[in-house]
Amino acid sequence: MMVVMPLAVVTYAALVAYCALKAAGALELKQQDKILEESARSQHLVNQKESFYVERLRLENEVLEILTLYEITKEITQSLGEKEAFGIFQSKLSDHVSFTECLLVHPLCDEINDYKKSMEYFLFALQGKAGKIGYLVVKGISQEHHEKFTILGHQFALALRRIKLYHEIERIAVTDSLTELHTRRYTTERFQEELKRSQARGMKLSFLMIDVDHFKTFNDQYGHLMGDQILREAGKLIQESTREIDIAGRFGGEEFCVILPDTDRAGARYAAERIRQAVEASSIKAYDAEVKITVSLGVATYPEDGAQIEGLIDKADWALYRAKREGRNRICSFGIYD
Repeated sequence: MMVVMPLAVVTYAALVAYCALKAAGALELKQQDKILEESARSQHLVNQKESFYVERLRLENEVLEILTLYEITKEITQSLGEKEAFGIFQSKLSDHVSFTECLLVHPLCDEINDYKKSMEYFLFALQGKAGKIGYLVVKGISQEHHEKFTILGHQFALALRRIKLYHEIERIAVTDSLTELHTRRYTTERFQEELKRSQARGMKLSFLMIDVDHFKTFNDQYGHLMGDQILREAGKLIQESTREIDIAGRFGGEEFCVILPDTDRAGARYAAERIRQAVEASSIKAYDAEVKITVSLGVATYPEDGAQIEGLIDKADWALYRAKREGRNRICSFGIYD
């Protein structure tokens, strides 16, 4: 016997089935969206991780460059010579930049224009406070290394300025500001060094004391500006009349001195005569006045006249005043009477 279900029940069942199917479809879509969202989030994390890795590498490279710059600066600034500093720079540069040649060139070098025109060379100007102090000229460096080379070049320029400043301060400390000769203190220190060297090697050593004749008269008659010009010119003539190994200094007032290493009495008198003649032949101008001056010189020699600095200075000074008493513009050696 067939049972016929009421229409309402069938309709209800169909509606329930439809709603269930609809809910299942919506749930499936929601799950798919969630999966896509999780997938996108996962990809974002992967991308972020890669970005962090790239950033870490960049920071590590920056730290390496900073440490390199610090090491270069520290080593260069510990050196006191340009050649030594440049050698350190070249060594450090080769650790981080590929190149075939690197030169330190003076700003007035004749070849600088050729370097600038050539495509083979990359130039970096080293700037000082008063202008260019030189160029770093590098050959065989790739374009990608130009920036790194420039950074290292700046550090070298700073170190080079520091070295030049040190030498300038050192020069000022040992140089008489008026005559440009060495100060008495520095000359005495060098005298002690040369005397020890002469004693150790059994070598002769001579010392000259020099005084400008009638300086007070010139100073009183023409004024202190003329007096300063006389001392300045006398210092210049003394310096020009001595060898590179000789040490010329201003002893005080109008007195000068010269240390003559490896020089016996005869050689010292020859050197003294060269100075005397140079001064005698000169004319000194200051404003509207022009004067001619002369100098008197005293000579003392190690070991004949003494074995200590004080004794040699005293003997040379004594010989100088004997030259003054005998008429000036002449040379006297201690213990030698013409």
